[in-house]
Amino acid sequence: MTEDLLRDLLLAIEQQLDSPQTPYVRQALVRLLGLGVPEAEAKTRIALCLAEEMDNILRDRRLFDEKAYRAALGDLQFGDDEEE
Repeated sequence: MTEDLLRDLLLAIEQQLDSPQTPYVRQALVRLLGLGVPEAEAKTRIALCLAEEMDNILRDRRLFDEKAYRAALGDLQFGDDEEE
């Protein structure tokens, strides 16, 4: 992922954090912060979830799947063992 793309995704995350339409993004951030994840890293992890959903949209030629995005945010954990 390029620095420019990550920067744009982080801007989108900031908008989602402020939007009353996406409270689950703020909830994910608060949860990660509560787990001890630094704020910048937590926002980057959330941005990567958004990037994955955007990739799925382009690859599968479908609309945004809010349920899948929310699930991906819910799966975020602390540390490098997120896959386990």
